[in-house]
Amino acid sequence: MQINGIAHIQLTVKNYEKCLPFYKKLLHFFEMTPILDGDGFYYCVGGKTGIAICKADKQFQNENFHQNRSGLHHFCFRLRSREDVEALYQFVKKLDVKMIRKPQEDSHWAPGYYSILFEDPDGIRIEANYVPGKGNLDPTVSLPKKWDISY
Repeated sequence: MQINGIAHIQLTVKNYEKCLPFYKKLLHFFEMTPILDGDGFYYCVGGKTGIAICKADKQFQNENFHQNRSGLHHFCFRLRSREDVEALYQFVKKLDVKMIRKPQEDSHWAPGYYSILFEDPDGIRIEANYVPGKGNLDPTVSLPKKWDISY
């Protein structure tokens, strides 16, 4: 059986009060529509994708996110053009979050791979990229034997 993509991603954040305004702005910028908004849970859909933000349980609210722990490393939105990556960069610069990597081409991931990388207020890394054609979604594309995932 072949899957049809990822239906949704749910992120649990320790500082919901600080992260929620960030995600509302970002997901609105992506023209995603809020479906649920209440009591520690926010869910938007758009572009064949759902993103949920939920408040961490009290017992975990003192723990910081670290991308090298078991669990999520980062997630990546796929955009439709290099210009979209540039527009997102200009938008994110106004959100007072940590920019890890400004827009740049990094063709060792795929020919024409162009992306930015930034963090939400909790430190969860978010990437957005543009890849011409199918990029790595084309099973005939050969990839490097070892990837540098140290970012």
